[in-house]
Amino acid sequence: MNRLKERYQKELVPALLDGLNLQNIMMVPRITKVVVNIGLGEAMDNPKALDAAVGDILQITGQKPVITKARKAIANFKLREGRSIGVKVTLRGERMWAFLDRLINIVLPRVRDFRGVSSESFDGRGNYTLGLREQLIFPEIEYDKIDKVRGLEVTIVTTAQNDEQARVLLQLLGMPFRKG
Repeated sequence: MNRLKERYQKELVPALLDGLNLQNIMMVPRITKVVVNIGLGEAMDNPKALDAAVGDILQITGQKPVITKARKAIANFKLREGRSIGVKVTLRGERMWAFLDRLINIVLPRVRDFRGVSSESFDGRGNYTLGLREQLIFPEIEYDKIDKVRGLEVTIVTTAQNDEQARVLLQLLGMPFRKG
């Protein structure tokens, strides 16, 4: 069992039950899934960019990503409906816990000039989205083997009722929020 998941079950659930004044253990917020996403505007001009992004996400998460397609045409962006414009992967269960553990304890401390992640990136429903500027901060990615530095988005979906509950949950898990 993953150490972060074990810590959540043994230490954090009782702490959240008391800290948030919840009556029932089923009301304790938990993480349901983590979505890792790379948007590729350049995929329209460079089809190899899509393959490179698929390889990057596969290495980072250990799971094969799904290619996302444009839902509607946008003339200003020269975008047609059905065109491949990104890749995403949804992590659940053990892979999700392993990814979160690596993200919080290994990857985020490797960011240059790191002062913490923004505590404003909640969506109002208890979900948190974190934008990373480059895939190189993941130890699985080798600098020599990448074609281009790409950013990616990590969305952590929780069962929290509001942003405050989700913030407390992520803080207890060890997410390094910026002070101030």
